[in-house]
Amino acid sequence: MLYNFTQAKIFWPIVALSVLLLLNSFLIPGFFSIQIKNGHLFGSLIDILNRVVPLLIIAIGMTLVIAKEGIDISVGSVLAISGALAASIMESSSVWVALLAAVIVGIICGLWNGILVAAFEIQPMVATLILLTVGRGIAQLITGGQILTIDNDIYRYLGSGFLFGLPFPIFMGAAVLLIMIYMKKRTAMGLFLESIGSNMTASKFAGIQPKKIILLVYTICGVCAAISGIIVSANVSSADANNAGLWIELDAILAVVIGGTSMRGGRYFLGGTVVGALFIQTLSTTIYSVGINPQIVMVVKAVVVIIVCLFQSEVFRKLFTQFKKQKVSLS
Repeated sequence: MLYNFTQAKIFWPIVALSVLLLLNSFLIPGFFSIQIKNGHLFGSLIDILNRVVPLLIIAIGMTLVIAKEGIDISVGSVLAISGALAASIMESSSVWVALLAAVIVGIICGLWNGILVAAFEIQPMVATLILLTVGRGIAQLITGGQILTIDNDIYRYLGSGFLFGLPFPIFMGAAVLLIMIYMKKRTAMGLFLESIGSNMTASKFAGIQPKKIILLVYTICGVCAAISGIIVSANVSSADANNAGLWIELDAILAVVIGGTSMRGGRYFLGGTVVGALFIQTLSTTIYSVGINPQIVMVVKAVVVIIVCLFQSEVFRKLFTQFKKQKVSLS
C-alpha cells in the first residue's frame, strides 16, 4: 500500500510541499503558530491559505482545460477585466449587479476562447493569446487607465472578511473545489473530458461531442478567472487593470503540472492541483520572507519548480537511481 502511494502522481508534490513547510519552520520564527485576535485566526499558514485562493480557483479551471489537451493563457486578463468591470459598475449601481456583471463577463470570455478552439479549431495557445493581448487593454478602457477604488462593505467582505474565524476567500475557494469535484465524480462531464483528452477521435466514434465539452471547460475556466478577479479586487478594495493577476496564468499552469495532470491531456487530478497551488504560494511566501532579491524571485521559483517536476518524471528517477548506484560502486 505504501509502495502504491509513492508511485501516485500526488506523492512528490506532497513531499515537496512538506519539505518547504519544514524549511519555513527553521527560516521563519513562529511559522506554524496561529493566534486568535478578535475571534479571527492569524498566522503564516492562514495567510498562505488566504492568498492562494485566487491562484487555486484559476488553477482548478486550468486543470479542466489542460485535461482536454488545451491551455488558457488569457485568465490573468479575464481576472483584470472582471475586477475592473465590477469596480466601475459599483460607482453607479448596486454591488449585486456588479458581481453578476463580473461573472457574466467571465462567461463571455470563456465562450469566446471556447468558440475559437472548438468551432474554428484554432490552436489553444493562439486562440487564448488573443484575449491575453487584448484583455488588459479592455480593462484599461473600463477603468479609463486609472486605479478605481472600491468603497463597499459587502464587496470588501468577499476579499478580506472573516467567517467562523477564517478569511472568507478560503470558503469561496473550497466551494469552487467541491463543485468541480462533484462535476468530476457525479456527472458525465468528468468521464467525457478525460475521454476526449486521451483520444478525441475515439471519443467521437463513441458518441461523445467533443466541441460541447471543450466549450464547457473554457467557459468554466473563464468563470473561475472572473471569481478570482472579484476576490483580488475586493481584497485590496481597488481595481488595477494593469497589474491585477499579472502572470497568474503561468503559476496556474505550473500548479496543474506539479499536481500531476499531464499537458498531453487525459486524466486530471484536482487534489494534485490543490497541492500544486499551495506549493507555489508557499514558495512565493518563503522567497519574500527570507529577503531574497525581488529581481531574482522568478529565477529561484523556476529552479525549485524544475527540480520538483524532474522528480515527478519516472525517467529522471530511474537515471538518478542508476547514478547513485554507480557512485556507490565506484566508491
